[in-house]
Amino acid sequence: MLVTDARVIWNSLKGIACIYKPADVGVRQIRQTIIYKICSELNQMECRPPIERVEIEGETTGELTVRVGTNLADDVKVIGPRYHQDDFVCSWSNYLGRRTSGVLLFGLRGGTNISKYIRENKPTRAYRITGCLGQATDTAWKDGRVVERTTWKHVKYVHMESLLSAMQAAHQRKMFELCGVNMQSQLAYELAAKGPIRPADSKIPMIYGIKCVEFEPPNFTLEIHCMNEYESYLCHLIHEIGMKLHSSAHCTGIRCLRHGCFTVDDALLRKHWTLQGIVSNVEHCKQLLKKNSFLVKQKEAALQQIRG
Repeated sequence: MLVTDARVIWNSLKGIACIYKPADVGVRQIRQTIIYKICSELNQMECRPPIERVEIEGETTGELTVRVGTNLADDVKVIGPRYHQDDFVCSWSNYLGRRTSGVLLFGLRGGTNISKYIRENKPTRAYRITGCLGQATDTAWKDGRVVERTTWKHVKYVHMESLLSAMQAAHQRKMFELCGVNMQSQLAYELAAKGPIRPADSKIPMIYGIKCVEFEPPNFTLEIHCMNEYESYLCHLIHEIGMKLHSSAHCTGIRCLRHGCFTVDDALLRKHWTLQGIVSNVEHCKQLLKKNSFLVKQKEAALQQIRG
């Protein structure tokens, strides 16, 4: 059943919306586009009628006449559209750099509390990052000025895998060191069983997993599971990998595949950034959050049974 009442749609716009962010588009620009789409389409629907005005006419010493009429001060032709962009509250849960594409979460109206909770809970994120060997740029990105050219034909897949395994192990050791826990202790096992160890300092990037999923020299693609990362860090990570492989490299693309329990399959493409698409996505995200909460409770119960 198609709902045409703007008030019903407005009340349903409370939750998380999962958007697929294109590359070379800012998060603030996407936020403004989403708000504009929602408000403009709501104003085209059936909005509430103007409130009624009660008028009492006649002499106070005689019989009074009560008349109910339309309050022109509440008419859309006088005050403008019912739904204004400045009245719509929308905040992002994760911030993606301008060059990065992928999963972007927005909290709509009452959903801003949920987006804040997700942000403060520090969920892990997964990325697909593409790089190119043989050239280093001043920004570690493909559009930067080339500052170094090196050979790359000596780099093999086995060299890449060996380096990435060492980097992953180094980050795992660092996580336990920040917690002051010996990796060989029982406490370290219990911490690992609970899930990813989250650093107290949100400014320290952590890599939980990194592997090469595609290697066609000079181009390669990495899949990285991490936390507290940012676009510049990921670009310079590719640059660092090139140096450790006795070559050079720069980043050619960054794509966020997953943010917590939200994946690219849950994200709205640009052509679906409509009011109906956003409302459907908000309902889908509500079901996804409920399901994920149930799975977390199951995991905690299983851990308690193991310890018992």
